[in-house]
Amino acid sequence: MSSRMLRKLGLQGEKDITCLADDGSDTKADFSSSGGAKKKQLNINRYDLLNQQSHSESEVKEDDDHETAGSLKACDGTNDARDVTRRKKKKKKKKTGKMPNNARSSEDNIEDEVERSVREVNEMLGKSIIVDSRPSPDAVATTRRKNLLSVEHRYLNPKNELKRIFGSKTIQTEQCKRRGRNRGHLKSTWLVQPKENWPQIGKPGLSMSIQLTAPNNVCYFTYEHSVNYQQVQLRFLDAVESLNPDNIVAIINTHPYHVDALLQLSELCRLSEDLAMAAKLVERALYCLECAFHPSFNLATGNCRLDYRREENRALYVALFKHLTFVGARACYRTALEFCKVLLNLDPDVDPLAVVLCIDFYALRAQEYDWFIQVAMEWESTRNVSELPNFAYSLAVAHFQRGKDIETAHSLLQQALIMFPGVLLPLLEKCSVQPDSRVASHSFFIEATASQSEALTQLTSLYIARCYPIWKESELLPWLERNVHAVLDRVDAADARVTECQLKRTKYYVTPRPILRHIVLSDLKDVPVSLPEESQSPVLSFDPLPPLDSINLYNRPQRRRMQGSSNLGMFSMFFRSLMPSFNPNQMVAADELALDELPDGAGVDFRRSVTSLLDAMRDLLANVNMPDGPQDGDVEDGDSQ
Repeated sequence: MSSRMLRKLGLQGEKDITCLADDGSDTKADFSSSGGAKKKQLNINRYDLLNQQSHSESEVKEDDDHETAGSLKACDGTNDARDVTRRKKKKKKKKTGKMPNNARSSEDNIEDEVERSVREVNEMLGKSIIVDSRPSPDAVATTRRKNLLSVEHRYLNPKNELKRIFGSKTIQTEQCKRRGRNRGHLKSTWLVQPKENWPQIGKPGLSMSIQLTAPNNVCYFTYEHSVNYQQVQLRFLDAVESLNPDNIVAIINTHPYHVDALLQLSELCRLSEDLAMAAKLVERALYCLECAFHPSFNLATGNCRLDYRREENRALYVALFKHLTFVGARACYRTALEFCKVLLNLDPDVDPLAVVLCIDFYALRAQEYDWFIQVAMEWESTRNVSELPNFAYSLAVAHFQRGKDIETAHSLLQQALIMFPGVLLPLLEKCSVQPDSRVASHSFFIEATASQSEALTQLTSLYIARCYPIWKESELLPWLERNVHAVLDRVDAADARVTECQLKRTKYYVTPRPILRHIVLSDLKDVPVSLPEESQSPVLSFDPLPPLDSINLYNRPQRRRMQGSSNLGMFSMFFRSLMPSFNPNQMVAADELALDELPDGAGVDFRRSVTSLLDAMRDLLANVNMPDGPQDGDVEDGDSQ
């Protein structure tokens, strides 16, 4: 406690003692005097002393003088002491009212103990380093990329987009017609809307767990198969190798939510041109996969990853890709674009299905020009998307359709034509447009189309097959024609940019495996599929071209090869002869290899034993209908004999 407060309390105590000594002649007087002293002591608020410690030393001295004078007068009688105390309080109130609350004189600018201690610590340890609370540039870039791929739930439902296209009344009327009695017994999900006629999912044997946690709040998940599900999966692999679709249907009848069987049967329905049934089977597979999500697996956060190398995780990738393809075929381009974001969020760095090759098409068809331009600018530093034909041409179209900077659109289109001249002539042919004599006879476009590598031909063919409807708009073709002639002028003038792009085109000599998966799953006409030499296993629609460093759960047992290829049945040889890659000399070499392996007891993997027979069978099922029973004429002939 400060000395000033001690003095005030000390003076008040002396005053009380003096008054008691003078008036204490008898017991009654002592009692009254002591009671008055208690009243005087209670009338003093000791907390007022704390409020007065901000005054200057000069004011404190003045207060002490008044207190001393008041204490001397208090000895004359109790009433005089009370008057002095009242006058003193009034004077203090006036002084306090004149001073502001936070005012301090120059005499009071002295460091207190806390400030002095902090200063001493800083002198010993040095001044504290001020930490910058602003995020780092890498964190800002990561957040910006994550925001570009943020997923909105309302855009995942194609019915919402159909309502915007055809009107809500039309869609609601159709929904009322399809409404059944068992409505509402299935769990609602984000990715698909379950149908009323679907069976209850129960416990299909799928689950998801956390694999590991990476920096920046990124979490890797993985699917897990129960023991029963693994047994059904082995039966499914046997059914695929049997080349009999009835075996796959039998698995679905007993296990209606087996994901790979649903995807495989969907592919068979698509080849049979039953697109509606194919889309429903994919939706059911997605429904099963989403019901198995981990509680922490959130598609909207952008922090959830699935490792494509793990065999159990690939079903979600394939199902999402097939679903967005079916949704895009129904002109729900905004919904398909949202599913592209979902796929990219699962593994944005690797992009195992090369979604980057189709996201531009859905963005342009959905008229998301500003978003696509931002994506192209953001990805240019990390992915070099300008060296992809689809991004080079689509970025120019986005600037042109936006209409804010036409000169930038001209420059980007000319740059795309110089970098990928092999796109022009096939694109005009696909659009049924006859080029003029200068373009048709110029060596720049003719030689570029004939001399480009196989990998670049696949990329350009993929872009033309998917995006040619965009160029059929009446405004784009005249704009394309003007810039084509501008490019020819630059070529004739020996522009240095032409030579630079010609050197860059030589880099496209190998097609990456994700692009091959994209081509296989897209199944677009006029897009050549050239499989890598190291790929000896068949291309299966539910798991096309697994990664070379794949983490497989199902290691199939090896089967002993009992006979060579030449000893196969007539129908098996017929199926093999239907394949474009059929080579009789290769069959003979296989026979010799089989004879050499028989004594050693070596075998081959189950999947590799059926090279491309499944593809040939699909083509046959799409075009040939086998009779269910014998013809009437055959029965009569047999009876007559």
